Amino acid sequence: MKRALGTKDLVSLSIGAVIGAGIFSTLGTAAAGEINAAGEVVRYGAGPALVLSFVLLGAVCALAALCYAELASMIPQAGSAYAYSYASLGELVAWIIGWDLILEYAVGNVAVAIAWGGYFESLMSPWFDIPGWLTHGYFQVKASSNPEILALLDSAPSLAGIPILINLPAFLIVMAITWLLVIGVKESTRVNNWMVILKLAVLALFVIVGAMHINPENYTPFAPNGFRGIHQGAAIVFFAYIGFDAISTAAEETKDPQRTMPRGILIGLAICTLIYVIVGAVATGLVPYEQLKSSDPLAHAFEVAGLTQFSWIIADGAVVSMSAVLLVFQYGQPRIFYAMARDGLLPKGAAKLHKKYRTPHVTTIITGVLVALAALVADDAATYDLTNIGTLFAFVLVCVGVMVLRVVDPDRPRPFKVPFVWLVGGGGAAACLFVMKGLPAAAWKGFGIWLLIGLAIYAVYGYRNSTLRRGLPPRSFED
Repeated sequence: MKRALGTKDLVSLSIGAVIGAGIFSTLGTAAAGEINAAGEVVRYGAGPALVLSFVLLGAVCALAALCYAELASMIPQAGSAYAYSYASLGELVAWIIGWDLILEYAVGNVAVAIAWGGYFESLMSPWFDIPGWLTHGYFQVKASSNPEILALLDSAPSLAGIPILINLPAFLIVMAITWLLVIGVKESTRVNNWMVILKLAVLALFVIVGAMHINPENYTPFAPNGFRGIHQGAAIVFFAYIGFDAISTAAEETKDPQRTMPRGILIGLAICTLIYVIVGAVATGLVPYEQLKSSDPLAHAFEVAGLTQFSWIIADGAVVSMSAVLLVFQYGQPRIFYAMARDGLLPKGAAKLHKKYRTPHVTTIITGVLVALAALVADDAATYDLTNIGTLFAFVLVCVGVMVLRVVDPDRPRPFKVPFVWLVGGGGAAACLFVMKGLPAAAWKGFGIWLLIGLAIYAVYGYRNSTLRRGLPPRSFED
């Protein structure tokens, strides 16, 4: 691949991936908690102590990020945690983590695309009324408790008795980003850099204007549900941190990756954590935390506070922000497939590079089409927890992988070394498992089913075609 990315590009990619759907959508649920239709508490919210949830997650992700940085400097290959697990824990574990990462990138992007479609509809509503059956997927409507949305089942046009309910904006944005990623990584990062600048400007506006209208009484009680609320709030808002590891998939397109990758990962995570803490403090001080429960909590906070003249700017920033997340996640997933195909675990077509653009265009197009089709009909709420648990599991294996390599390959050059590796690696794995514990049982069940499906595919195809098992070198093809 073409080496075109520097430290600034990687930091920008990290901010582009991390600051997105999470901060613009899950913040409200993390602060207020979740109650079902029967009035039962499903999850306890953190309240104003949401800032501690962000600090907790920042510490957890920092431990994992240090481990990512060491492995990225040692093994500067496309593939992220898959490549690291392949080198440290063996092929079977690598397959499991590669299959697991689909939950982070592809499934996570389905949720982001659907959320993007919702914000886009809101922005267009003053000028153009898009029919509801073109902005709500079938399963999203079926899962809704909103009578107006459920009414679409009867009012939408039908085909063979089945209502046509599709999220067309979500489909189109994914396909547009897929095209951008096919034509080149440098072109994609230029677009991402501009989107990052805009999203940071929007968040700065929220902080500056919101800070001028903070009511100190809203910070009391600070932690209404104690540490349980902080813990479960962290598990909810973990979606806001997903993505900092995505830049490790760019190792083969990075200049001097042994130095650049660790810097990009750690600097990007530090900046995002600081931004989250500040935004969380302002949001919970601007309005009572119970009123943050909304699909667009930051824009909603301005509306509740009577600052409606600014809420549309926040909504516009959310559209740009989610576009950047879609770009980085759609960038990462094909490169993981590309790495797996080079090792024979996926069909050889997935390892092809475009002659002109030097991008893995086959996997980029396949990933884009699948994500776009899923976003067309899926329900985003069902994907958040599954994405969180899959990502946390990947972090656990990366932390374990660093410690394993210190034992089995202690003399290998390490341009970046994790300090106090047994404390950082062991603590990082334990901390990620602790956050996973805060997720509901349904997420664990879905995760188990997903892994079983992956193991079945490995047994049928991957094991038989593995280049490692057959004693062959990694393969690569060009169109």
